[in-house]
Amino acid sequence: MCPAEDTLTLWRPVGPKELELIRQSGMRAFPPRLPDQPIFYPVLTEEYAIKIARDWNVPASGSGFVTRFKVKRSFIEKYDVQEAGGRSHLEYWIPAEDLNAFNAAIVGMIEVVRSFR
Repeated sequence: MCPAEDTLTLWRPVGPKELELIRQSGMRAFPPRLPDQPIFYPVLTEEYAIKIARDWNVPASGSGFVTRFKVKRSFIEKYDVQEAGGRSHLEYWIPAEDLNAFNAAIVGMIEVVRSFR
């Protein structure tokens, strides 16, 4: 296990289908992106993840969830933080082809910290 200073806590809003695939991984990995999803975007704050899960995932699929996880800083530092429509909407844009490496950089389990219906 990495010391806390060697990891960064991130959040990922997900719908029910993505959550089921995460559960199938033993809560250790995010599923591959679909062909029309070239970017995987974990977000930097729980508040932003809540907004997406509640305001976008619930209307789209009936429920939304916020996951929290830690990733090795040595991995995530290769990517720039992106502003997605506002100063409080900060996320990393991980190319779909880098998702396996991203998953390998997750330290510990992916946790569900919020649920919306």
